[in-house]
Amino acid sequence: MSEYNGHQSTTANDPPPPPPPPFDPSEPSVPISYPIKTLQDLKSRVYFDSFHYPFNKSSVPLQNAAFPDRPRMLVCHDMQGGYVDDKWVQGGTNADAYAIWHWYLMDVFVYFSHNLVTLPPPCWTNTAHKHGVKVLGTFIIEWDEGTVIANELLSTKESAHLYAELLKELADRLGFDGWLLNMEVKMDVGKIPNLKEFISHLTEIMHSKLPGSLVIWYDSVTIDGELKWQDQLNEKNKPFFDICDGIFVNYTWKEDYPKISAAAAGDRKYDVYMGIDVFGRNTFGGGQWNTNVALDVLKKDDVSAAIFAPGWIYETKQPPDFQTAQNRWWSLVEKSWGVLQNYPKLLPFYSNFDQGHGSHISVEGEQVLKSSWNNISSQGFQPFLKFDDNTNPDGIQVIVDFKQASYSGGGNITFKGTLEDNTHFIAKIFQAELLLGDSPVIFTYSVQSEKNSLVGLHLELSSTIKETKSLLLASKGANQFSGKFGEVIVPRQVKNTPTASGWVILESGIAMTGYTITGINALCYRPEPKNRSLILESGSDGQAEYFAVLGDITIKTSEQNSDFSQSSSWLVEAPAEYIKWTSSSGSQDSKTLNVKLSWKLKDGNNNPVFPKFNIYVKKLTKNQDGLLEGTHEYLGSAQVQAFYVSDLVVPSGTDSLKFSIQLCSVDGRTQKLDDAPFFVLGTDIPPKSPFVG
Repeated sequence: MSEYNGHQSTTANDPPPPPPPPFDPSEPSVPISYPIKTLQDLKSRVYFDSFHYPFNKSSVPLQNAAFPDRPRMLVCHDMQGGYVDDKWVQGGTNADAYAIWHWYLMDVFVYFSHNLVTLPPPCWTNTAHKHGVKVLGTFIIEWDEGTVIANELLSTKESAHLYAELLKELADRLGFDGWLLNMEVKMDVGKIPNLKEFISHLTEIMHSKLPGSLVIWYDSVTIDGELKWQDQLNEKNKPFFDICDGIFVNYTWKEDYPKISAAAAGDRKYDVYMGIDVFGRNTFGGGQWNTNVALDVLKKDDVSAAIFAPGWIYETKQPPDFQTAQNRWWSLVEKSWGVLQNYPKLLPFYSNFDQGHGSHISVEGEQVLKSSWNNISSQGFQPFLKFDDNTNPDGIQVIVDFKQASYSGGGNITFKGTLEDNTHFIAKIFQAELLLGDSPVIFTYSVQSEKNSLVGLHLELSSTIKETKSLLLASKGANQFSGKFGEVIVPRQVKNTPTASGWVILESGIAMTGYTITGINALCYRPEPKNRSLILESGSDGQAEYFAVLGDITIKTSEQNSDFSQSSSWLVEAPAEYIKWTSSSGSQDSKTLNVKLSWKLKDGNNNPVFPKFNIYVKKLTKNQDGLLEGTHEYLGSAQVQAFYVSDLVVPSGTDSLKFSIQLCSVDGRTQKLDDAPFFVLGTDIPPKSPFVG
């Protein structure tokens, strides 16, 4: 894998540009995710010697490893060969990059490509785990080359065990949850016993090392060694099913095959994942916009589903735009199968509604980046917004907005349209499963609105005896809701708000021991008119423009106020071997810097207390008084305790560079930059410093 950046104008007589240098994973460069392409590279464990390996570790543990006793939804992501915009571990610059955000409709996410060992980029694992979804890599052998690989892999029982151990190590060290095994080659029947050893041993050691992990077999080679897709669970592939966690049945099944497969599986029918190709290649129902036709059959027959290549929406540029088409397509999945994941379930809980791409990034209401970006690791918990297919609706539209200024990250929920006086509009934000304990729970949320547009939070609760209650957190004009909700609570406005950018921070506590929050909704309303009779006399219908933005939401108990570690508690390093200066092309007034930063707590406690770090640089110069000064420039964010700064332009006259590592807490708070750990790098190039002139 290699990248060639930059475009040169050429004429017909010009020689072609030189090819890019081959990708050398041992050399420092912008961190990327990439597959393992050969059995030799897998066996040698050379991947762990890569410069990129530490950056590819996922940092978010799976919320819940247990599977529910119901049909499950597996989503297999296969798009453009894999490793597209998502390969840039620290994020890319494509605001229109592909992403998935309907995590509440799935249980398992598989990252697929046609490389031997497909390792999921950590952005997918981080975000899926946050939402309670398991992530699998893919091990595939196919075509003539696959036959050669199979012969070596399955040459002995010992070799089968060896390669199983290597796959287990990759999943363990990178933090994902298992493997899809796709053995699409014809085999000598004498290899089948060792194939079964490979499957069973991998399953056993994965379960031992990673409880809740999965090994899923793809319906391909049969127990007779024939490459013959069965499109159902039967005697030809059940011996493989019996020694792993499930089967992904090929997608060209007939209408009665799910029922036949369920019968063959017995009490393991939920481990049968019937494939559906969204591109529609000979798949039941035709896939595409009719994917729900197959889903309805699977739901009726009480087996699990495996949706293959939902990136069809993005790749084929479905109209009118990706956001709308994606939301519409997944709404059909939801209509067929319903919601599968509820959240929040645990505290503290935080969401800024970020989808992992956009045109700006904000930190606590202050915009720190004003250019296009993408990084799926930055996704917040995704809201359960209802898709509305009416392009010209009356009332309120609810969208995740990437252009409107954000309070945190690059997204928000925007409510816009018209709203009559003395009415309100409710939009579901989260479908929760949050049991309240003895400690009061504090809700904090940021709002930005125009004129008389107001936003409150409507909470739905249920007791152990199925008693339901309804609470409303509303700041102004709450009197109009007397009798409409079980209780109306007026939140306090946090001091120092509105902020300079117009954000108001509201906070309120509730105490409902033993109740479970089942729904968190936004309530849009307007204050009651001061003089109703004058409005009636004027003939106005009381309808007015409405516009408000919900920036983020935090839910926690008072005991969950985690403090930031002092700057002196951290050791920030930039090893000399990872510092590289380059003279800027065509300029004597600046140079560029590549440097790897890493940080850790001095006491050795490096549990993932902080889920994210924002990286800034100050280019310090001396002012007239000889004092160093500069402004913070945002460089990016990291989910691991390392960041690679590439092609940083350093103007001449810069005395030194101060890199700050801003800690971000699980409840959405960020450390003051002046208190953040830092590293100062001088711009005088030492004699032994790597320098390219």
